[in-house]
Amino acid sequence: MTTVVRATAYGGPEVLSLDEVPTPVPAPDQVLVSVRAAGVNQADVKVYAGIWGTDPDALPMPLGFEVSGVVTAVGADVTGVAVGDEVIAHPVKGGYASEVLAPAGSLTAKPAGLGWAEASGLMLTGKAAAHAVTAAGVSEGDTVLVHGAAGGVGLIAVQLATLRGARVIGTAAPEQHALLAELGAVGVSYGDGLLERVTDLAPEGVDAALDLAGTDEALDVSLALVGDRARIATIANFDRGPQEGIRVLGVGGEPGTEIRAAAGPELARLAADGELRLFVEATFPLTEVVAAHELLASRRATGKIVLLP
Repeated sequence: MTTVVRATAYGGPEVLSLDEVPTPVPAPDQVLVSVRAAGVNQADVKVYAGIWGTDPDALPMPLGFEVSGVVTAVGADVTGVAVGDEVIAHPVKGGYASEVLAPAGSLTAKPAGLGWAEASGLMLTGKAAAHAVTAAGVSEGDTVLVHGAAGGVGLIAVQLATLRGARVIGTAAPEQHALLAELGAVGVSYGDGLLERVTDLAPEGVDAALDLAGTDEALDVSLALVGDRARIATIANFDRGPQEGIRVLGVGGEPGTEIRAAAGPELARLAADGELRLFVEATFPLTEVVAAHELLASRRATGKIVLLP
């Protein structure tokens, strides 16, 4: 039997239930992964909160899009993967589990020096960050404004942009500016006067902007500072983004399938080499999934929240 977390209804964390189900058997193009850690993401909340639909036939609904673990069974048509391989799997369906089926194409080899918790939280936010940096055309010598720089996607986007040789200005709460400085970015407080503060920091202008916050302030300041709207990318403002002619990425926008797929191995390499720092805020046993989601809802976590089956 396999332990899984499922949403029994649409609502808040209280709808999450721990259940026992028969251990799944991989289809020809799948592998079975014994989960060592599962990343917790806002995307999971959108699923069980009903933001992406409230189909009653989808209940009870498995949760979790990314895991790290060990391959325990391999489908008949799968090549290049063997039982015992340590992997990162994303995207998967039902990663909040002791075992999960993963498409063979979703696997990235887990570097030996990368911890299970860090590996499990790398891909969803990391691929989104890579997509945003690529879509905005960030390159050496650019000045880049990153809104939501201390969030899960933001922390990786800041590092990917600096690795490309860009100067990064990141919006964040004042207590997070020191962390941004460690990552090579200049922190700036959001709120009234943001446009003036960024202008003071970048009197020669801003070349590109990444909106990872989704606020009107983030979009307004980006539009005021960046001359080429094709170099403004958002993963969060799906209402105004299309109207303003900027790059809207992710669900409901540009999927960036090839960019995100190609980013996986490179993200793993950068993390293994120490060029990309990963931050785990807290870990919870699978049995405490509600507490994990309560922490996620509090918005107090700077790093990733991870479930350990």
